Amino acid sequence: MAAADSSSAALRRRDLCSRGIRLAGKMRSDVVHLLDTYVERQGLDASASVAVVEGVPAAAAEHWDEQTGTQRLLENLAAYRAFRALLAQMLEEQREQLGEADAALGRALAAVLLQVSAFAYHLEELLRLESRGPPSEEGAGPPSPSHLGLFERKLWGLGVLRELAQWAVRSARDLRQLTKPSPGGSSAPSPAESP
Repeated sequence: MAAADSSSAALRRRDLCSRGIRLAGKMRSDVVHLLDTYVERQGLDASASVAVVEGVPAAAAEHWDEQTGTQRLLENLAAYRAFRALLAQMLEEQREQLGEADAALGRALAAVLLQVSAFAYHLEELLRLESRGPPSEEGAGPPSPSHLGLFERKLWGLGVLRELAQWAVRSARDLRQLTKPSPGGSSAPSPAESP
């Protein structure tokens, strides 16, 4: 009976990972489209350089290939929870700045915010399957960009969206890694697989 339960859990995990990979791919596609719209509507240069944005989790991981599956899930969940708050701030700012004048950008931001929320929920489901419930959300959200000037806030938004696109790529890689059987030896993924 235990073997059947274990097999059922493994199948459910593989199914959740496969769906998560598809969700991450769709999210990345939508974020790239949103980035194009955002740059155009905000009057920015697509090649504008953006410094590291405070409060935005970085997708790059120093020791990516050494992380456990649970570590990957926890980092992803923390990132998407942060992006949920960041995108909500962007959406609020967008409405304040442009009102209904730019409804298309507002709708695109709202759609990506929904995807980020759904993906965070998906990650929580995977963590429950790992016999580890998701950690509670901390009360303090990411820092608000309200102290920045208008142009800096536009660049801040650009930085948030760029990093979210990178996270979508990393999430797909992390979930693919979770679907691989645990190696008997210590064969680590090649450096080329690291984000």
